[in-house]
Amino acid sequence: MYQHRSLISELEDAVRRGSRDKRVETLRRVTDLFLGEKERLNEEQIQVFDDVLGHLMARIESKALIELSERLAPVNNAPIKVVHTLACDDEIAIAGPVLSLSDRLTTPDLIQIALAKSQSHLLAISKRSSLSESLTDVLIERGDQDVIGKLAENAGAHFSEKAYARLIDQSDADESLLEKLGLRLDIPLHLFRRLLERVTAAVRERIMALATPEKRDDIKEILAGISNDVIDNNDKLNHDFAAAQRLVQTMNERGELDQFALLEFAKARQFAATVTALATLCSAPIDMIKQMLNDGRNEPLLVPCKAAGLSWPTLRALLQDDLLGRAAKDDEINKLKSDYIKLSHTTAKKLLEFWCEHQTQQKS
Repeated sequence: MYQHRSLISELEDAVRRGSRDKRVETLRRVTDLFLGEKERLNEEQIQVFDDVLGHLMARIESKALIELSERLAPVNNAPIKVVHTLACDDEIAIAGPVLSLSDRLTTPDLIQIALAKSQSHLLAISKRSSLSESLTDVLIERGDQDVIGKLAENAGAHFSEKAYARLIDQSDADESLLEKLGLRLDIPLHLFRRLLERVTAAVRERIMALATPEKRDDIKEILAGISNDVIDNNDKLNHDFAAAQRLVQTMNERGELDQFALLEFAKARQFAATVTALATLCSAPIDMIKQMLNDGRNEPLLVPCKAAGLSWPTLRALLQDDLLGRAAKDDEINKLKSDYIKLSHTTAKKLLEFWCEHQTQQKS
């Protein structure tokens, strides 16, 4: 290392008076020197390189910084401040390599970056070989579909139960994501059951085919339980409103009643449970919701569904797939979507309250 002291003495001249090519060449030579000596350097010596490289980086164009990031990313004792500066760069070509690979970035560093930077930065972080639950929670909170999909297939990403539940229960979760989650070895069994209840038979078959032998046994046991539950409960939840009310009330008390649960009741053709769940979610009488569903018209349903906080994808699924006893045509769906978007939650609540009062007055 010491035979290269003259290189360090060139630094100030390169930064102050050197051409762009001269600065790049100096940066490259200092990096070469560090990489050649990295196995023998102590932290104090690495700090010197940290200061030198940091000084050079201040006036270097993107192409050279990209090269620097790619060269330092896999080095486990790379200069810490340099790595952090590269990781925080707005240009993903510069930040990406160290975000995906560098061991010099701590979980708090990565969380801070994930909270402030772009989806491309989040995607780069999601590729790391190991991700803590706290970091994964942040990535799921802020990440788009690509980020979440990459996390789901990353065996080194650790998921909290909260993260699993959020991904499984979200109304717009696609089956590709659910399939990736179903193949993870660390998914808790009670959440795995919830996932299998939601996906189609085709996805269940793919998960079964790709799963480990141990997990296949779990899948068979869970599917058998699901089948038995459907046989035992479907008739009651289809016709017995008292049984449906008991179930829905229990789910509501446990915080399990949401638009996903409503959609599952509808998919299972459990009319009483569907009516009761929607009535509970929008705080309306069961008889009123039952009458709306039996009426045959789709437009009035927009009001209780908006009051219940249902997303449009959930309502569209209810209307398109004949889950409510009739299927809306495409042209009607387009009009209903436009009306549903225009209808505010506040207006829907007020209108529903008016209908409830009117129904009460008619009965008295």
